[in-house]
Formats: sequence, structure tokens, C-alpha cells
Amino acid sequence: MAKIFAVHPDNPQIRRIEEIKSALSSGAVMLYPTDTVYAIGCDLNAKSAVERVRQIKQLANDKPLTFLCPSLSNVATYAFVSDTAYRIMKHLIPGPYTFLLPATKLVPRLVQSPKRKTTGIRVPNHPACLALLAALGNPIISTSAHLPPDEADAGTVELNPELKMSRVELFDRLDNLVDVIVDTGEEPTYQVSTILDLTGDEPMITRRGLGWEAVTAWV
Repeated sequence: MAKIFAVHPDNPQIRRIEEIKSALSSGAVMLYPTDTVYAIGCDLNAKSAVERVRQIKQLANDKPLTFLCPSLSNVATYAFVSDTAYRIMKHLIPGPYTFLLPATKLVPRLVQSPKRKTTGIRVPNHPACLALLAALGNPIISTSAHLPPDEADAGTVELNPELKMSRVELFDRLDNLVDVIVDTGEEPTYQVSTILDLTGDEPMITRRGLGWEAVTAWV
């Protein structure tokens, strides 16, 4: 059974954040809200926890995992950011965008795409996420808690309506699969992030999600 931490959505309590951070540092897997969907995550550097996240989502090792960073400067630690990518990202973050970038050696192989050596990174616009990132000092894995792999339609913003459930239903469903549940009182939004591929010469939108219209001004 997961331990539930009630966290203020706008002003996260320092004590609660520290307790969650301690759990993550010890290899815990958590369910938590983001500025898009609720996510399953863990410390990027906790190998056993990353493996558990893959098991929960039934993801093969060749499926890359997205992770959260607190800032653009932090992103550059884990990915090679070209001048063009930097200019685009500077205008869009923080926000509901996942950037595909060439990974540096600091990104565990278990997280990145094994063939392309790329990784997906987000800088969320969510107080609890940013507080956890600041406390932990490491990126946090972020994979949707709502849908099985490959079920997000590349052309839509919202998830399959049949997969939608309330916050309480979601907590009940994952209670025995995760160690920590971060409860900010927010109901799931079910709107996915926009995915922007910045690995090539020309940036490409590979999934239209929240805020995709804003991206068109920069690509």
C-alpha cells in the first residue's frame, strides 16, 4: 500500500517535499501530478526504481522514458542542446512540452533510446514538480499513469476517453504498484504534452498536445 502525502498545489510544504525526496532517494516509485497528466516516476539514477516503472507501464527496454528537469540549464547537463534548440526551448519552458534531444553520458541507458541515443526531457510548469526536483537534485522520470504504451494518438491532445478516471479511482488503481502518492487535490487533466523532436537539422512536432499552437511560431 502506497503512502499518501498531501501537498499544497501552489505552495508545497517543505517538510512534505523533504519526506518524498527521502523516499525517492531510497528508490521509491511515486504517482504524482504534473502540468499535463498524472505521472509515474522515480529518481532518474535509481536503476531498480526505473526498472519498476517499466514493469508497471509494461514498457520494453527499447522504449525511451521521459524525465523532468528544473530548468533549461539543467537540461543541457543531460542532453546536447544546439543553438537552434536552445532558442526554441527558451521560449517554451516551463510548460507542457517534451523535447527529444541527443543524450549525454549522464543519461542512464535504461532511460534513453538505445538505437538513436536520444532522450525526452520536460521542464514542467507545476509547483510540486519543481519543488521535488529542487529537493532531490536529480531529474525525475515522468511517464503517463493513465494509458498503456503507444495508446496516445499522435494527432490528438486528449487521451482515449475510455481510459479516463477520477483522482480517487487513479489512486486506488495504482495503490499497490507504487510506494508514494503525491496528492495535491488536483483532478487528472488527461491532456498530453506536445512532443518536439530537436535531434535533426529541422525541428519537428511529432505529437500535438497541450500548447502545440505556440510551437508553430518557432518551428
